Amino acid sequence: MTEPVPKPAPEAALRMLFQAAIDAASPDLCLPPHLPPPPRGRTLVVGAGKAAAAMAAAVERHWQGPLSGLVITRYGHGVPCRKVEVVEAAHPVTDDAGIRATARMLDMLRGLTADDLVLCLISGGGSALLAAPAPGLTLSDKQMVARALLKSGATIAEMNCVRKHLSAVKGGRLARLAAPARIHALMISDVPGDDPATIASGPTLADPTTRAEALAILARYRIDAPAAVTRWLSDPASETPKSLANLPPGDAVLVATPADAIAAAAALARQMGIAPVFLGSAIEGEARDVAARQADFVRAVLDGTHPAPRPCVLLSGGETSVTVRGKGRGGRNAEYLLALAVALNGQQGVHALAADTDGIDGSEDNAGAWIGPDILTRAATAGLSATDRLDDNDGYGFFQALGTLLFTGPTRTNVNDFRAILIE
Repeated sequence: MTEPVPKPAPEAALRMLFQAAIDAASPDLCLPPHLPPPPRGRTLVVGAGKAAAAMAAAVERHWQGPLSGLVITRYGHGVPCRKVEVVEAAHPVTDDAGIRATARMLDMLRGLTADDLVLCLISGGGSALLAAPAPGLTLSDKQMVARALLKSGATIAEMNCVRKHLSAVKGGRLARLAAPARIHALMISDVPGDDPATIASGPTLADPTTRAEALAILARYRIDAPAAVTRWLSDPASETPKSLANLPPGDAVLVATPADAIAAAAALARQMGIAPVFLGSAIEGEARDVAARQADFVRAVLDGTHPAPRPCVLLSGGETSVTVRGKGRGGRNAEYLLALAVALNGQQGVHALAADTDGIDGSEDNAGAWIGPDILTRAATAGLSATDRLDDNDGYGFFQALGTLLFTGPTRTNVNDFRAILIE
């Protein structure tokens, strides 16, 4: 039986719940139970993502036998490893460091045998970090498409569909190159629904999406892609592998998921005497629309329409999107939280936190932010208009001015966004 935890002040409680979610996805905790037995031949470690370096370090601490390899992580997310080389590169838009490191990784995969094992460590962020342009494409081509998609409001699955078809490594192409070696993919999921073929654009898995879908996504979001991109996607050679003989069933293992993180936060909430209410770990849609729906849920709890006891905390995860129309700063969590503050309009007894479990909200330096019932009053005193800042997509600027940005630094894991609304 777990011991009760004294209920802290609202902001402290929300921070503790967020930390519990992060801790549940720590590679040192979640990865070792899923390591396979050593092979007869070599063990090569490859991978990419914001958690890749921490995952490699966990493998080194728990692996019985020799190994070598290379993983790519985001700048600032590296950790020391003795046997596996760690390279840092840019995210969310690929840079030359990612291109060079991926080329070296692909060279390592050539010439393996059926006796060899490839441990592929995959986590969120891997799509941008594991980068090898398809034939005829340049780094600039990929960067232009990536930047446009990030501002378009496209979902992560849609973005990754396009990325797979513009890549020489994603959508199962890495596994094809490693054949006939066995691949054991260990994944920390940051995608709604936890589809392994979507995480980091599925470099080790057969791809069910098509080049026709990729073209349709570019058209849907009115992406003015470079001519080389359109030409490549119109070529049958751009189609991704639809089957992979060297990837047996069960060799793509989810070691941590958003649901695991939410469950850990819920368990801590119960210890605090706060009833957790689970709204889902795979929520998608425009950040401001999700905020409006969850504000309606808060009002249902407050007026008794929903039977949740008080105090309670509404917990959710997933990955919202932002269609950028303004010139402000801020990731999807800042956008969500600013829209929530506007929708709640100073509702007493309600506090909220929204943050990305990797410690980076979009491309900013904060993980997210938090609000209390006085946030709009404080904003008015400071001469800030929440609605104007929302119109300008400036959640970061709004919360920075009020001192409620949340900074964690790199957490070296990534199970997507974490949202908690505490109703006293």
